[in-house]
Amino acid sequence: MILQDKNTLILSIKKGISSGFTKYILFVLFSIVFLDFTAISIVAKDPDRIMPFHVGEKLKYNGRWGIIPAGELTLEVLPLETLNGVESYHFVMITKTSKVVDLVYKIRERQDSYVDSGMTHSVFYKKKTESEHPRDENIKFDWENLKATYTNFGEMRRPINISPGTVDPLGLFYVLRHQNLKENSEIIVPMTDGNLNIEVRAIVGKRSKVEIGEKTYDTIEITPNMNMLDKLDKDKVVKKSDNPQLKIWVTADEKKIPVKIRTKVGIITFDFDFVPDPS
Repeated sequence: MILQDKNTLILSIKKGISSGFTKYILFVLFSIVFLDFTAISIVAKDPDRIMPFHVGEKLKYNGRWGIIPAGELTLEVLPLETLNGVESYHFVMITKTSKVVDLVYKIRERQDSYVDSGMTHSVFYKKKTESEHPRDENIKFDWENLKATYTNFGEMRRPINISPGTVDPLGLFYVLRHQNLKENSEIIVPMTDGNLNIEVRAIVGKRSKVEIGEKTYDTIEITPNMNMLDKLDKDKVVKKSDNPQLKIWVTADEKKIPVKIRTKVGIITFDFDFVPDPS
């Protein structure tokens, strides 16, 4: 009976994590906060506005499925760089599964996003994944012609049309962190994964208290519209019949740091909790 329970547990983990772990994390990140074009224009015209992040900032999250450690991710702001003559912020996300999940489906992934220093649009994006389904992707943005070109392992796809102000999934997280969140409002932003250009929508809820460990945070709840995941999900990891749900709690201050992220697909629920810097 113990062996049967163990096998059932492993199969459940594999079904819930192996095919969708990084996709859930990616979706979580580009769904954290949203913005409309007017707000983007305001940011571009306000050079004195203080960014909520800084070079050297590093955020860490521990993921779990129930009591089982699922993995961790880190977000970091690296020094500004100049790409194609455009001064750009350099953002990095590193994802890895836990030792428990490694036994079923090991993932090591790095994403790099370059966004112009005015935080109005993406300049370049790349992602490298080491797993059973490896990827070596990048997205090049042609703003003169409003095009984005996706490449994977050197195989280039036909360019797609993009909207002004479009950002990549990781860049979106940082572009929107310094925006004002209004309770009970819907907000929209254009985003591309290199294959489609879509409008991402979400509802901004009310403020609430969230406890993580021994610390209590004053937060605002964000509920993205999960229907957009079906458009981006090329591999159909998540189906509409699974009734996917996502909620994110961000700090109700100028930094808007996500402190708790909860994804639910079918019977599988993942929690990602912010790990504060002990210093």
